[in-house]
Amino acid sequence: MKKIHKISLFAMVGCLSAALAFPLSACGGEREDRGKLGNVDPSDVLVAYFSCTGNTEKIAGFLADVTGGTRYEITPEQPYSTQDLDYGNSDSRTSKEQNDDSARPKIRGSVENMENYEVVYLGYPIWWGQAPKIIYTFLESYDFSGKTIIPFCTSGSSSIGSSASNLHGSANGATWLNGKRFSGSAQQSEVENWVNGLNG
Repeated sequence: MKKIHKISLFAMVGCLSAALAFPLSACGGEREDRGKLGNVDPSDVLVAYFSCTGNTEKIAGFLADVTGGTRYEITPEQPYSTQDLDYGNSDSRTSKEQNDDSARPKIRGSVENMENYEVVYLGYPIWWGQAPKIIYTFLESYDFSGKTIIPFCTSGSSSIGSSASNLHGSANGATWLNGKRFSGSAQQSEVENWVNGLNG
């Protein structure tokens, strides 16, 4: 699938200025596109998500319905218990994982024919202001070169913040579109409006 972008002279100058202002090494090899996604064949779309309480799973279901994409649940090899999810306990599993930059919880199963997907919607809950470390495991398990990743998250009050941009280094060569945070009470119409905006 080829995308054609119309870029004004001022936009080109702005992009050049930004490129000169920041070292290439700081980019981590990822590309970010704040533009539109364009029309995508449903068979090229994967909706991958990790969910413990069902909120992210609900949004992923809406996305699969709206896009016609394939839904894939990122399932931990060791399921998270209620005690594991106790954010108030610094000794809980999630607290330890989120405070350990090298933590990579194992995943059970894998995506079949990942090479066939061009667009990946990537969903997760916000833990301690960031994506759970299992999302890093997922991204580092495949080659996302040439693919477009669109993050989405769920939380009670936290924004998507830096949770998405911090994932970029785990999927070098991918194009990242701006993500969106949804509340647990979000309805399909809100998800559909977001997707329509991405499609232009």
